[in-house]
Amino acid sequence: MILQASSYSFIIPAEKTEMKVAQKLVTGYFRAKLQLLSVFSARQAARAAFDLFCTPLKRAGRVAPPVFEKGEPLKFQLGENQVVGHRWNAGGKRKLLIVHGFQSCSGNFSQYITALTGKGYEVLAFDAPAHGMSGGRRINLPLYIAMLDHIHKAYGPVDDFLAHSYGCVAVSHFLETIPHDASTKAVFIAPATETTSTVDSFFTYLRLNDHVRKEFDQVIYELGGHWPAHFSVRRALQHSRANVLWFHDEDDDLTPVEDALRARADNLPNVSFHITRGLGHRRIYRDSGIMQEVIDFFEEGR
Repeated sequence: MILQASSYSFIIPAEKTEMKVAQKLVTGYFRAKLQLLSVFSARQAARAAFDLFCTPLKRAGRVAPPVFEKGEPLKFQLGENQVVGHRWNAGGKRKLLIVHGFQSCSGNFSQYITALTGKGYEVLAFDAPAHGMSGGRRINLPLYIAMLDHIHKAYGPVDDFLAHSYGCVAVSHFLETIPHDASTKAVFIAPATETTSTVDSFFTYLRLNDHVRKEFDQVIYELGGHWPAHFSVRRALQHSRANVLWFHDEDDDLTPVEDALRARADNLPNVSFHITRGLGHRRIYRDSGIMQEVIDFFEEGR
């Protein structure tokens, strides 16, 4: 199973802000390179596009927030990548794992770490390969799932999950691989719900033609044994028994709310939705009201 990274701040203007000049230059370069390559070989262009699709072009989290000084440093080797993380309040009432999105890092969730440890939770947070303080240059879904599996076995078992964006894709697919029940709670904030939507945006922005898109989908199928539509939070939740709280904003420019609304229309009894307005893709998890709802959700019935 293979899947690309799911959010591209250099491809879609995050939260309706103007792209920086440097970002425009980078995207212009890659667009021209891939278009030229596609003239000679749609297959080669597709492979190069897939490589770009899995490569973060910026790295957050080089400077950790103060709360990380209070955490226990952890690290492990995952293939060629060293994964770096922290643990707080070891032995707490439940183990909760924070799973960040693409071009993000665990440090972006410091306010949740403080709040959750204050409620007695043991909190785990790691930077995915190619993110934050971890090693590597690329991320894909099997690699992210392998990371979650290692954490679950080495430091868990994990009871609850808090995920954002691409992290939601990883968690929803990881839950398909492990036994769990309704006592498991998961918060999904702005999930990258459908890989097909992400690929559509990627190809639209880079102005790649249908021949390259067909080969791109074929690359995913050959590497993972499934077409892109399989890699879907909505599909994965059909097989989950976890109690899920899903937040999505109407003004999210990276992960379309329309995909979330289709998932809501499935009326899964274990998935609840909160649709917001004006918070976009990143402000939504930083909003104090959302954070309080997240804490209340984890605390309910405990």
